[in-house]
Amino acid sequence: MDEPVAGLLKALALETNGARTEEDIFTGVSQWMPLGRVFGGQVLAQSVVAASRTVDDDRFIHSLHGYFLRPGDVEQPITFAVDRIHDGRSFSTRRTQAYQNGLPILSMIASFQDVDPGLEHQIEMPNGIPDPDSLPSDSELLRGIDHPIAQYWATGRAFDMRHIGEPVYLEKAAERVAHQAIWMKSIDPLPDDEILHRAALAYASDYSLLEPILRRHGKTWATPGLKVASLDHAMWWHRFGRVDEWLLYVQESPNAIGGRGLATGRIFNRDGVLLATVAQEGMIRIPD
Repeated sequence: MDEPVAGLLKALALETNGARTEEDIFTGVSQWMPLGRVFGGQVLAQSVVAASRTVDDDRFIHSLHGYFLRPGDVEQPITFAVDRIHDGRSFSTRRTQAYQNGLPILSMIASFQDVDPGLEHQIEMPNGIPDPDSLPSDSELLRGIDHPIAQYWATGRAFDMRHIGEPVYLEKAAERVAHQAIWMKSIDPLPDDEILHRAALAYASDYSLLEPILRRHGKTWATPGLKVASLDHAMWWHRFGRVDEWLLYVQESPNAIGGRGLATGRIFNRDGVLLATVAQEGMIRIPD
């Protein structure tokens, strides 16, 4: 198994034969995961990279909407087919389908824009947030647990995650609230590549976004029989930020019903600049 950040960079280094037909075709590998299923954030980030390679260098992704269709197999390569739907004066639109064994595992549509002037405002970062250096890392909290998933989360993830307040890995939260906040950054520096940082932000946005649903109902990742899977993912990049610097991920869940839970998130840099907004609905099933 590769070192975590090296594994992330390897997964995002997609290959292409350089020949364009009706679609641009790329292939990529997966990071190892303890259950053998492809991490959703990984295939999402790879789809961002694939689509980004088909637009002009002065246009960057500003939004995506994706559906997770099937679980992926970490042992199999992934093929990414990019359809160049539209190129306008300021915007470009791309559709990326990720395949394994001829079947789609993710379908994503994304929009790209050049740098344009316009109105500007943002919501403020919450007050009273403790500094990340004052908090224990999730790796430290999980390292002593003798379980393969806990060990992967402790040593195999490419990001340092630090919950503000107690995490819900093993113990129920003291308060049943539908919100939480997490500091996160890659554990090693990343290259100076804006596409790579935007893709890595999509990758990290899938880590913990459904946790406010568990927190609200007094559940943990260790709840017996719990089944969680991302169904769809939407993301809007507002401003550029590096993922190898501390980012605050503020999350909340406005609704859960029918075995599904909705969560939204806002990502700020350490100076309070709003970098991105995220929304995801996930399947959450707990035995009666």
